[in-house]
Amino acid sequence: MPNAPTVSPENLEGVVEQIVYVNEENHYTVARLVPEGRGRVEPITIVGNLASLNTGETVRAQGRWVNHKQFGRQFVVEKFESVLPRTVVGIKKYLGSGLVKGIGGTFADRIVGKFGEQTLEIIDQFSARLREVDGIGPERARRIKEAWAAQKSIRDIMIFLQGHGIGSAHAAKIYKQYGEQAIPRVRENPYRLAKDIHGIGFKTADGIAANLGVARDSIHRLKAGVVHTLEEAADDGHVCLPRETLAKGAAELLGTELAPVENAIDLLAIAGDVVIENDFVYLAGLCHAERGVATKVRDLMAARLELPPLDIDKALAWVEQKNGLTLAAAQQAAIRTTLTSKICVITGGPGVGKTTIVDSIVKILRAKNRQVLLAAPTGRAAKRMSEATGAPAQTIHRLLKYDPREGGFTHNERRPLKGDMIIIDEASMLDILLAYHLLKAIPLDASVVFVGDVDQLPSVGPGNFLRDLIDSGIAPVVRLTEIFRQAKNSFIITNAHRVNEGQMPVLETPAQQSDFFFIHEDDPERVLAKIKKLCAERVPARFGFDPMRDVQVLTPMHKGVCGSENLNRELQATLNPRGPAIQRFGRTYRVNDRVMQVRNDYDKDVFNGDLGRVVRIDLVDQQLIVRIDEPGSKDSGRDVAYEFDDLDELLPAYAISVHKSQGNEYPCVIVPMLTQHYILLQRNLLYTAITRGKKLVILVGSKKALAIAVRNNKTAARFTRLRERLQ
Repeated sequence: MPNAPTVSPENLEGVVEQIVYVNEENHYTVARLVPEGRGRVEPITIVGNLASLNTGETVRAQGRWVNHKQFGRQFVVEKFESVLPRTVVGIKKYLGSGLVKGIGGTFADRIVGKFGEQTLEIIDQFSARLREVDGIGPERARRIKEAWAAQKSIRDIMIFLQGHGIGSAHAAKIYKQYGEQAIPRVRENPYRLAKDIHGIGFKTADGIAANLGVARDSIHRLKAGVVHTLEEAADDGHVCLPRETLAKGAAELLGTELAPVENAIDLLAIAGDVVIENDFVYLAGLCHAERGVATKVRDLMAARLELPPLDIDKALAWVEQKNGLTLAAAQQAAIRTTLTSKICVITGGPGVGKTTIVDSIVKILRAKNRQVLLAAPTGRAAKRMSEATGAPAQTIHRLLKYDPREGGFTHNERRPLKGDMIIIDEASMLDILLAYHLLKAIPLDASVVFVGDVDQLPSVGPGNFLRDLIDSGIAPVVRLTEIFRQAKNSFIITNAHRVNEGQMPVLETPAQQSDFFFIHEDDPERVLAKIKKLCAERVPARFGFDPMRDVQVLTPMHKGVCGSENLNRELQATLNPRGPAIQRFGRTYRVNDRVMQVRNDYDKDVFNGDLGRVVRIDLVDQQLIVRIDEPGSKDSGRDVAYEFDDLDELLPAYAISVHKSQGNEYPCVIVPMLTQHYILLQRNLLYTAITRGKKLVILVGSKKALAIAVRNNKTAARFTRLRERLQ
């Protein structure tokens, strides 16, 4: 190995130059490290469980050298710690990498140029001297001093948590949450980390607890295991779990008998953290929401209809003339139902005229000087509503107006919305919590219309609101099935309906006029290669779509060659390989990257599923600026600043899961279909994926995988008791 560093075979110290690869599940990391020492040395490859390693960090590692057949000589790390750099080069990289707020590359060069190897001592103990550096005034010197003090506390937390799979990025979040009390609080109850810190799960907290000597039968541990099991169930869409299912799942997680778990469930119920009802166990907040939804739906149904008296036949004739179209019998029936009901549901697939119905209702009621409020769970869906009706529409979160100071929505039962009718599109996306906040804010004198496609995947969050509302029979439901003439010309719409009915899609479509293509390939590596070529070359050349803006890859899986994690790495390297970048949480974020918000952040006014583009990286202020899509013109959008410590809220979005695509439409959708994805090959998943494509859908994979998905109509049941409550 040329220029091989002269280091002990068991110990190594150096500066992290590059993170090459990270497995997000087990933190297995491949990185390039420049060893500390004199003279110029080549970077070496280090591998191992290196959670949240950052470029610019200096690490001290213990391990062993191996010769990998494919990748050559590597240092396998068995134990490591982050340390302060001692050389001028190391200090410069450390300060210039964005790890200390207030110092970027330019100031790092100036400060180290002035103070050399004494730089860190000067910042720590004599920070007033920073003003000797050109361009640093009293304010910047103060900010650097504060950032350094915070960094020291974070370093103490990291040393305390060393070996528990928690790196510097999560240590910073722990410091932000608990401040100087971080270590005593974690010692007192390590399980609070799983509850309070996004990105730290029960298993990590459990490992820390074991090392701190917390007994396996500790009541803290047992209660945390029960709550974690319920939270995992909520992530899978369940509002509650049968007590027996919960006890067995928690006992398996904890490696304990059933009796102590049953006791923990009872203690959580006494404390009000969970609710036990009819032998089902709920997290308290979800039970409150489900009860609230049922009560509000029943109250609305019992209230008097306040819409103006109408000659509906005349109204239908008027709106037909105004819009220059003839409404089908099913559309007329749907409009009649909405104008004579307190709550109603309109459901059906693409191309069946739901948008025309909404537009007609809005025009009829506006002609009677009645106020109609339009909303949808996502910005794109709201935009489509607005474009179709010419009336303003917004997301449900914006309709309800979140107030960060009060920590809740402005509109609620005390301050209801002002409107005669509220129409909610893409209602299949409503989880039980959002449905509860929405219904709380609807006045009893208003009418409500839920529009959606009940055959799509249910909400990402817990519950199955639209399905439960329909199945309860409490409100009238209009099912639209007829595909209109103009929609029949689209193979996207034809094939979506075929799949929904359990038939194979038409795969041999006429190349010149088709909007739907199937590319047959069984081998996952070749599927990946074809997707990359489609995104980068074939689709832009033939259809004129911008690969960074118009093409969305949707995949059933997170793991595997064609799972979202690997697809994102490969597509980022193909479509956006160069430019300013930083690495956090094992991921590279580069200017122009497509990204997706993966949790609701009310303070930033961004929500789970919002898409955006990285427009700037500020190493000095440790911020990444994302332009969140507010669909419209090419440059539309709102700039949102993310602290580097908050970047685990953002995932690359060149490829996203089908679940995360709900409520959005994309000009072009590409979907890998492989038998590797067997566990998730379901009819409603394929149907949802196809219906996300507006102008072009391309499936790449095997006919066998496609056939499995079409045949598999067994959707995973969700534990929810809303239907029973409504009945």
